[in-house]
Amino acid sequence: MLHLGEQSHRLFIALPIFAAFIWFASLLALLLTWLISGRPKYVSQEGSIAYISDVGASFLKPLFVIACCIAGVGLFLSLVLERLLRHRGRLPPDMRRRERVLGTLAIVGAFIAMWGLILLSGFDTGRYPTLHRIFLLVFMLGVALSALFTVLEFKWLTHDYADMQKLRRAYIAKAVIGGTLVLLAIVFGVALFYAPDAGGVIEWVIAFGFTFYLLTFCYDLRMAKETQVREGRESMAEIPGTQGTLGRAEEGGDYMDS
Repeated sequence: MLHLGEQSHRLFIALPIFAAFIWFASLLALLLTWLISGRPKYVSQEGSIAYISDVGASFLKPLFVIACCIAGVGLFLSLVLERLLRHRGRLPPDMRRRERVLGTLAIVGAFIAMWGLILLSGFDTGRYPTLHRIFLLVFMLGVALSALFTVLEFKWLTHDYADMQKLRRAYIAKAVIGGTLVLLAIVFGVALFYAPDAGGVIEWVIAFGFTFYLLTFCYDLRMAKETQVREGRESMAEIPGTQGTLGRAEEGGDYMDS
């Protein structure tokens, strides 16, 4: 059984890093395949720029499905892990019901996004164009809701941990990256019907940008390192003659920046 209170923070950040790496590498493989092949026009393609779903509906569909499954599950599990670590005290815990509700809603949004991403990869645009676009919309809405609730949770947490700059940087990064992706998604929705080529470019930008959103969870989960150091000091405190030194070293709070 995995004991979260005893594990190194490196184990936690491996999850979003792995999901982000697989997502980015798979997208790069899809893009390079299309470019190296001479920019062929697929059956489902409307303009001169191939959409990710066009390339993903070709012989590379297995790669596309695997990438979507890993990225979707990685997003969901990163939020679940973050919630568990707050509950165990490895991350700054929620002080009010408001933060707990926002954190739960963020997980629900990620759950919706996960299934949207998995289903859109299975129902490819070549054979199920309508279902594919519906699940694409579900994915985008899920990510937007999850990002919104996560940013709000972090913002309220900074009120309880005013001296912890890492929390402030975390929610600002999520707000900037998430907000940019949402705005691009709105533009993409319009371009999808009126400017297919521009829509294709925007879709690739959004997809690669999602990599950076996944990586923001590395920064969040890395904050568990602070409690790992604290627990090590508490263990050292059991050794006679070390209590005074350790007590002075812990002044200023467990979660505050040095």
